Amino acid sequence: MANVKPLMQRNIWFERVMAIIASVNLGLVLFDLSYVPWRDFYIRNLPQITQIYDPIKGIEPHRETTNYLATVDALIEQVSQTGLQSPQVIKELEELRRLSNEMIDSNPFAGADKSGTLEKIKNRMRDRIDVKSSKQAFSTFWSQAYLSKRGWNREIDFFTKRIRPLIIVNYYRSIGENGELVDNFWRLDLPFVILFSVELLARSFYIKRQYPGFSFLNAIFWRWYDLFLLLPFWRPLRVIPVLIRLDYARLLNLYPLRQQVHQGIIANFAEEITEIVVVRVINQIQGSIQQGELRRWLSQKEHLRSYIDINNINEVEAIGAILVKTIVYQVLPKIQPEVAAILRHNIETIFRQAPMYRNLQHLPGLDAMQTQLSEQLATQITTNLYSAVVSATEDPVGAKLSSQLVQRFGEALGTEMQKKQVLSEIQNLLIDFLEEVKLNYVQRLSQEDMWKVLEQTKQLRTQPSVQPVQDKSSTVLVRREGS
Repeated sequence: MANVKPLMQRNIWFERVMAIIASVNLGLVLFDLSYVPWRDFYIRNLPQITQIYDPIKGIEPHRETTNYLATVDALIEQVSQTGLQSPQVIKELEELRRLSNEMIDSNPFAGADKSGTLEKIKNRMRDRIDVKSSKQAFSTFWSQAYLSKRGWNREIDFFTKRIRPLIIVNYYRSIGENGELVDNFWRLDLPFVILFSVELLARSFYIKRQYPGFSFLNAIFWRWYDLFLLLPFWRPLRVIPVLIRLDYARLLNLYPLRQQVHQGIIANFAEEITEIVVVRVINQIQGSIQQGELRRWLSQKEHLRSYIDINNINEVEAIGAILVKTIVYQVLPKIQPEVAAILRHNIETIFRQAPMYRNLQHLPGLDAMQTQLSEQLATQITTNLYSAVVSATEDPVGAKLSSQLVQRFGEALGTEMQKKQVLSEIQNLLIDFLEEVKLNYVQRLSQEDMWKVLEQTKQLRTQPSVQPVQDKSSTVLVRREGS
């Protein structure tokens, strides 16, 4: 026992390490999936991330928009050196007007699925110049007259804050020989896949050794959820093994979630399964009635040939004998005083209604004598009746006669019910009754809230249970809290 606890601790620490590694891998997968949609945020706020991760996604600066921004930087540098009215600045402004027209015509943002960004740039420039043509707006903006009139610093500050951030997010993404966009994430994912593959093989060998009847494939499928960690596609499904591992490593408690999932699945299927089972049973009963099973059951000889008996005992007769004995020896003695009281009351009523008793009511002591007589008669009658019943039960001849009476009654009833008119009417009524059960009670099953049923079932399982424990002198009931 001393070595068990350290072994368990080593296992739990190994599970925790692997769960953390799987969580890191899942985080990397989610970051990769969100990188392209969130790249605008990264390039504006965390440009270092884009410098590292752009090559993995095959992302390169777009030459046209990069050249455009480089020309703007050259203009700013030239103005700082020679002023806005110099010939060099005029040349740079002319080049920017040409590049602006090319950018509008060629739409270099389309390759990155950012055509909306170009529309935003054109709208901002049109609003700035207050014209309807975007080309005219750029042509006016990149002119000496406009920049001198509106102020160089003010306008170039507008471009830097409102236009440049929209242009800088554009990029070009390479296309591989397979016609798909370049994505080298597999290089980052490969070490994790190799690690999880080795782990799965080791676990499978261990499982196969623990259960020799398992094939190696069955041992692998024992941990089917780990296969999601090896797939190069559907990577978001790795959240399944990660959650399972975190729960198993006791880093995350998913028991409430598992309970909700299980109850949800059961609630979805329980209603349909219940309806199917009930309807199928009713249909089988209806089919048996239509096929004449009722007639064969009523026919004793036919019934004996087709009925399967597993113990050579007539269960109906046996149950009847048990009930008779219970009533005679257990029930009747307990209710004998009540029966005597009823008889005594009836006898007294009869006495009072007799004309002769009315004429003798004035005699002294008659009421006491009448009460005593009624009590004696009632006691005598109940005692005699009970003795007769016991005697009839214990008397072999009486028991045989009673059995013959019951048998004859059953035969006579069966014979009369086998008449075509009676049997046909009974069959039709039974079939209609079962159909009404399907239409009414099965529909109620579908309307019943399965979540409430599951909750009640859960409460029944968690209620304290009572189990008998044999003591030396007597049987004692010990209450045990259910888990």
